[in-house]
Amino acid sequence: MALTDAVCRSAKPGPKRRKLSDGGGLQLWVQTSGARLWQLAYRFQGRQRQLALGRYPEISLAESRIKREDARRLLRAGDDPAAIARRAPRPGDTFREVANEFIAKCRSEQLAEITVGKKIWLLEFAYPQLGHRRLSDIEPVDVLGVLQEVEKKGRYETTRRLRATIGAVFRYGVATSRAKGDPTIALRGATIAPKVTHRAAITDAEHFGRLLRVIDAFDGQPIIKAGLQLLALTFPRPGELRFAQWSEFDLAGAVWTIPAHKTKMGREHRVSLSRQALSVLSQLGNLTGHRELLLPAIQNWKKPISENAFNPVLRRLGFGADEMTSHRFRATASTLLNESGKWSEDAIERQLAHIDKNGVRRAYARGTYWDERVRMMQWWADYLDQLKALVEPKAKTS
Repeated sequence: MALTDAVCRSAKPGPKRRKLSDGGGLQLWVQTSGARLWQLAYRFQGRQRQLALGRYPEISLAESRIKREDARRLLRAGDDPAAIARRAPRPGDTFREVANEFIAKCRSEQLAEITVGKKIWLLEFAYPQLGHRRLSDIEPVDVLGVLQEVEKKGRYETTRRLRATIGAVFRYGVATSRAKGDPTIALRGATIAPKVTHRAAITDAEHFGRLLRVIDAFDGQPIIKAGLQLLALTFPRPGELRFAQWSEFDLAGAVWTIPAHKTKMGREHRVSLSRQALSVLSQLGNLTGHRELLLPAIQNWKKPISENAFNPVLRRLGFGADEMTSHRFRATASTLLNESGKWSEDAIERQLAHIDKNGVRRAYARGTYWDERVRMMQWWADYLDQLKALVEPKAKTS
């Protein structure tokens, strides 16, 4: 049955791409991102072909039908409409435009905003050379040029992630008939592989106690000090703490609820607050409690502290990059909690906001182990107090 403007306007995205037919090979593809694309299916020299006609509503139903008839005239004359169309630029076909659609798709799939933000950041490296070019005209050597610009600065891990993100854009372009393939496949092994290193983390209890002592003795910025204390007591991902807002904290109920869009796994995560964590928050409240952010930047209270705020302080406190980083408070907590033998692996993993890689096991382990986690977090805070008492304080550090 032929389409109508009302049907086209009201077409809603679903979990999979929808194809609405107008007849004569003309289809409206409703993407999961919400984008609506006109496509024409036809046969040329015995082979099935596909021709992209543009986006709706930029291209109306009436215009798409005119394009369909133009394509039919070319076929009757013995010409391939897609081959002729490739010679002329079309809106929506550039790398930047397809990348923007890909990002919109990621958001519609409810990927964590931190994850989406990293993809946007990576794509900025590609836009100067590729952004204005049609996806179908970009060759592997063009992508390699982008990667090498990043690689020559020694940023090998960023280069690896950039290649993967560009590849994801191309695969989305293939799915929407705007690319013939993924050129990054041909580039595997073409750039320097990042050296795999294990991130530093203190797993010796006495050594960790020494770190806790010097953090408590730190007389620098009190916001940074409180942040380091909370990293030790609650071991979240540093980004979750940096972007935390006071509205996420129920101090009376002793719970910090991290919204799904701020977590790496894209699901809400709760942290039970020990008496010690509540004490740190109470002191911090005197400084930033009237602000939106828990840990705002000193220069701009509307922005969070820098992602590089914690590690330089750890260096000043005498703990090198080969010993501890802000992210590795999580590894320390995981190691020492497991070694204690007091808590189930499931409770520890849930508190770390990890997802079980075993799909079958994950399906059956639906509990949050909340009661055990509440007891565990208070035990952990008490244990840290015991570790601090094991060592003598170092000289005062500023």
